[in-house]
Amino acid sequence: MKQKITFLFFITTIFLSAQISYKGFIDKYPIEFVSYVYSDGVGSGIYAYTNFDTPIGLDAKIKGKTLVFTEKDTNDKATASLTFQNYNAKSSQLNGIWKDLNSGKELSIRLAREFDVEQAYDMEGKEREMLQRVSFKDKYFKLVLSKQKDDYEPKVKGVKIYEKKTDKLIQKFDVECQLLGIGNISIDDYNFDGIEDFSVYEGGSAGPNTSSLYFLYNPKTGKYFESSFSGSSLEFDKKNKRIYEHNSCCAGSSVIDAEYKVVNNKMVLLKQTCLKLDTKSGKLEKVKCD
Repeated sequence: MKQKITFLFFITTIFLSAQISYKGFIDKYPIEFVSYVYSDGVGSGIYAYTNFDTPIGLDAKIKGKTLVFTEKDTNDKATASLTFQNYNAKSSQLNGIWKDLNSGKELSIRLAREFDVEQAYDMEGKEREMLQRVSFKDKYFKLVLSKQKDDYEPKVKGVKIYEKKTDKLIQKFDVECQLLGIGNISIDDYNFDGIEDFSVYEGGSAGPNTSSLYFLYNPKTGKYFESSFSGSSLEFDKKNKRIYEHNSCCAGSSVIDAEYKVVNNKMVLLKQTCLKLDTKSGKLEKVKCD
């Protein structure tokens, strides 16, 4: 991203929600911008200056035809705003104002639409890249999105890891995941070795269960690799170095809880508890796990 500010946000109009990617400028600085706002007029987003490539979170709100994004510091204090008058999600161009809320300094924003995730003609048969909300100190992420003719919605087909400042592609992983937007990727120390890893949201069911793909860092190679970690709604306890799994199905009538430790970058089961609904008592009763 050569001198590029990347904006990624969620945008809504009165009639529909839109997730749109733009390219353009804030003053003289090139930017990328992706928007997604919900139909109730609120949303969220991110942006990143190319010199740093570190995503900065934004909150979004639309009133009438005015769309405003607000940047906040770590103390939740508003520090800057991005305002678009006469906002129209269908427009190929967006013009607005970036304002420093401390100094009052203002810069112009000029954007051209690249693609709309919700529109088949923008996505079908093509690969598009979407910046993610989280990043490492020296690396940032982009999803590779694609939508085929029979797909109901775009899917995540890959993850690219870029070096900050140089935009050098470091690694690419092919995946098949459900699209959440800017929050598909999370960062944590999944194998408890003191080094941050990353995960990609894979999908969810009608119930509370979700699954993710987990990629661990190899300090010897300086690269990431896809681990064999798997399970439903995994939670990682760094203090006790344990992984907890919770699997609920059949409207909560069947529940499985499990605890794992990590040995040689693999999940090793320590204990498992299985519960089934007793139709007579109406309570979950402990049963033997299959």
